[in-house]
Amino acid sequence: MSAPATEAPAAEDPAGRRELRPLAAVLTATAVSLTGTRISAVALPWFVLATSGSATRTGLVAFCEMAPYVLVKALTGPLLDRVGPRRASWTADAASAVAAALVPLLHALGLLHFGTLLALVAAVGAVRGPGDLAKHVMVPEAAERSRVPLERAAGLAGVTERLASTVGPAAGGALVALVGPLAGVAVNAACFALGAVVVGLGLPRGAGRSAASPQDAEGGAGQGYWQRFGEGLRFLRGDRLLLTVSVMVAVTNLLDAGFTTVLVPVWAKESGGGPAAIGLTGSAWGVAAVCGSLVAAAVAHRMRRRTVFFAGFLVAGAPKFLVLALGAPTGAVLAVFAAGGFGAGFLNPILGAVAFERVPRRLLGRVGAIGDSLAWAGIPLGGLLGGAAVAAAGLAPVLLAAGGAYLLTTTLTGLRPEWRGMDRRRGRGAGAAAVPSPAGPREPAVPQEPAGLPDPAGAADGGRSVADAVGTPG
Repeated sequence: MSAPATEAPAAEDPAGRRELRPLAAVLTATAVSLTGTRISAVALPWFVLATSGSATRTGLVAFCEMAPYVLVKALTGPLLDRVGPRRASWTADAASAVAAALVPLLHALGLLHFGTLLALVAAVGAVRGPGDLAKHVMVPEAAERSRVPLERAAGLAGVTERLASTVGPAAGGALVALVGPLAGVAVNAACFALGAVVVGLGLPRGAGRSAASPQDAEGGAGQGYWQRFGEGLRFLRGDRLLLTVSVMVAVTNLLDAGFTTVLVPVWAKESGGGPAAIGLTGSAWGVAAVCGSLVAAAVAHRMRRRTVFFAGFLVAGAPKFLVLALGAPTGAVLAVFAAGGFGAGFLNPILGAVAFERVPRRLLGRVGAIGDSLAWAGIPLGGLLGGAAVAAAGLAPVLLAAGGAYLLTTTLTGLRPEWRGMDRRRGRGAGAAAVPSPAGPREPAVPQEPAGLPDPAGAADGGRSVADAVGTPG
């Protein structure tokens, strides 16, 4: 059984005041990179849809970004634990900036063919996965260094994500309407570059190394890559709550991906709202989600997690599909999106805190990589399936079918017994030795690995041990 990770000392100035720079740097880097990604999520699909008129091609672009994202993210956890998340974060953001900047540059030179575009978005996805994971892994250590309670830090990370999801779609819609879609892709490249600078300059050089200590330094450093990977896989398989969360969120993320990358743009085009409608609905969702995340950050320690979690999914999931399928007026659409965003704002802070409590610090990278990749496994297929379904059956039937699937997934899954673990008495943070149950014996948070343990079976923005449980519409 793994021992609790040693806590990093809090950073203080000579006057005894806490130093908030580490947490602020992580949150700022997360904010700018996610804002750029959300801008591109509006601009790039609209560029493909406007130039080709093909929903299938639009879905193919989303697939080519997200398939490498999921695959590379799943495989880089052991490497991230070895080299440290700080170095992985700024390196990945710098590479993402270069790949994203080539899209508008090659278009301006008349060299951007569709195959080239697919290759570039695949490159962005491949390097963005490790970068996103690295920022997520740095949250617990940054919270300790800044002397901020873990649940509050997880809540602030959720607020940051939702704020980026508010500003990004609005800015993306405005840029597309006023300048053109490729301006949004250029801004995305600039945001990646800024994120790399913030992490490189805002975090001390030793930050992020505690993810690999002390156990790795005392013997784990001799482990090979696949031994490290297998250790993370066994841990996730042994924690039924985290595994169930990842599988459920994989389904909802698939549906959200199709909704965001294909169904909303097609709805905006058919309804006459255009890119401004995408930005408006995304902003309504995002503003409300920021409010929900702020409430979650303020009262997380008083919430009954399981009840709030499934109530949030109930309002954040199926209603947004239904309101578009019924052709409701703009006011009703915005009201439904705002209600859904408020409910979604509670999800990621809850999931982030649960994951940080249950996963030892030294395993955060590899367990987070596998869990996130499992939860995001359906995202590459979301756009493809959404585009093909709309081409075959039309928009309204697909919206109704997807909304029904969303409702069934988030209600039936909640009947499983392992969800009771979400409401257990909370530990002090990642690597807590045990998570006591409300009734009955204590259960170790780090699963034992007895001899003869069967090989683990391969099974989610927001999604987690999943950082992004729910994608942001538009």
